[in-house]
Amino acid sequence: MKKDTGIVLSQTRLADGIYSMWIDTEIASEARPGQFAAIFPSAGNTLLQRPISICEVSGDKSAIRIVYRVVGKGTNEFSSYTEGTKVELLGPCGNGFDTEALAEGKSALLIGGGIGVPPMLELGKTLKKQGKNFKFVLGYRNSELFLYDDFVRCAGKENVIIATDDGSVGTHGTVVSAINEQNVAGDIIFSCGPMPMLRALKVFSEEKNMTAYISLEERMACGVGACLGCVCKTVNKDHHSHVNNARVCVEGPVFDAKEVEI
Repeated sequence: MKKDTGIVLSQTRLADGIYSMWIDTEIASEARPGQFAAIFPSAGNTLLQRPISICEVSGDKSAIRIVYRVVGKGTNEFSSYTEGTKVELLGPCGNGFDTEALAEGKSALLIGGGIGVPPMLELGKTLKKQGKNFKFVLGYRNSELFLYDDFVRCAGKENVIIATDDGSVGTHGTVVSAINEQNVAGDIIFSCGPMPMLRALKVFSEEKNMTAYISLEERMACGVGACLGCVCKTVNKDHHSHVNNARVCVEGPVFDAKEVEI
């Protein structure tokens, strides 16, 4: 993990309130699927950094892509950045997805919902390089399927399953509805998304006797494990605080679903 001054290479609007930004930064060389970057707004009235999942790493590992939703002052500021803007950021932060957990010959379901969709792309690209089998199951609010073409290029259209809240594309309902309706099979789950989705996947994986790795979203103050502001409840005691919790920014954001209570 390091603090770096990155340079914006490009920024585009993908959907209503959703933006994609490529940043030239040294932290790209160490970034792994499921990790995040803590990005510092420059405005004086926004003190804390904003944790944003890494969507992609460039082929030469010189830049990262973040895809984020504008929800407040910090992300609204980010949406105004243009090519050449300097960005202060810390990363890569947290523990990402362990691709070695997917054994040879087995298949993974890469499940993303809402703004938890973007980090599934780098995970898919990594698994593809490793020659492993996987399908994407993606949940959106409506027909604005941001990053859809990127997922199709990664895995092929037949391996990208869609669920939408309003039923405009794919299965009408949740990602679990899509898995059941379209008979999607897999041996292990990697997922990121809103808490209701992760709770449903935890139950689903237990019913199907599947291992599930879930990436948790929490508000973070420091992003480095010092403030204990982003803890989640765990089954076992944490070696750091000696109570039943873990810091999402350090021990996470990715956890085995069996190890956390959500």
